[in-house]
Amino acid sequence: MALIPSPINGGSVIAEVDMGSDSSAPSVRATVVQASTIFYDTPATLDKAEKLIAEAAGMGSQLIVFPEAFIGGYPRGSTFGFGVTINGGTSKGRDEFRKYHAAAIGVPGPEVERLAAMARKYKVFLVMGVIERDGYTLYCTVLFFDSQGHYMGKHRKLMPTALERIIWGFGDGSTIPVYETPIGKIGALICWENRMPLLRTALYGKGIEIYCAPTADARDVWQASMTHIALEGGCFVLSANQFCLRKDYPSPPEYIFEDPSPDSVVCAGGSVIISPLGTVLAGPNYDGEALITADLDLGEITRAKFDFDVVGHYARPDVLSLTVRDDPTNPVIYTSVAETEGSQKS
Repeated sequence: MALIPSPINGGSVIAEVDMGSDSSAPSVRATVVQASTIFYDTPATLDKAEKLIAEAAGMGSQLIVFPEAFIGGYPRGSTFGFGVTINGGTSKGRDEFRKYHAAAIGVPGPEVERLAAMARKYKVFLVMGVIERDGYTLYCTVLFFDSQGHYMGKHRKLMPTALERIIWGFGDGSTIPVYETPIGKIGALICWENRMPLLRTALYGKGIEIYCAPTADARDVWQASMTHIALEGGCFVLSANQFCLRKDYPSPPEYIFEDPSPDSVVCAGGSVIISPLGTVLAGPNYDGEALITADLDLGEITRAKFDFDVVGHYARPDVLSLTVRDDPTNPVIYTSVAETEGSQKS
């Protein structure tokens, strides 16, 4: 059964889909959050996140997935470059980047500790989209927390899209995790990296069962990608996007949109939950901020794999294979004199 609450500011929970699931199979109640960042105000965004987590937990949700860049903000309207041109950035653009950098979070750091405390308080598994600050480089990142309040790890966006590459660094193969948890094997890819077949295959190879897809893409065509991934991977797909109005972003001239009216829609959402057989369980929602919730019958994974197991009986490793380089890539490596001398003696 899928439960889609009315917009966040009130209303009752509406039972939308009766899946008729097998009561003997494990079931997980999952929620994808469709809500906007409070731009340049990370403490207020964390407060908002806790209210949404509390509301979803109150409906019995065990897993809660937030959108891409929920903490730190997705920089629409900045023209994706803070004034960068071929000849370099402008003074104004550099100062805007400074503000964006200040709104990002360190991992680990106090904001991560607070998110862990929320997961523990409400006893939920939490998947959170953030802008991560590592020195002076920013990454579009997803953080994972278990229901005991432990930070499990992160995924850094491997391939930022288009002019995102001016603002964010590139992840590497060391942060493509799939976590085995009591509610299933959980992992995530962010926005358009979900369209990278080899990267998806890296997750399938780790046995992903609950595939989280935080995004910033509200187009109708995104739904086709989500349905395809659910069928291809034989997994549940949970896609969370922000719903943003112009008034949710900083005022001009910092951020500029084609329609300047405060209530114009900047990002329309489209958050959705899809089963391993390609059935839309909840969403897509384009109506406003909302919690999109569904019960996941984990037995559906096995039913789907009977027909198509992409890295199992439907694979042809004698013809096709994938090698994933999962070592961290560091720009500077220090080797002590003692280690050098020891290796020479041996």
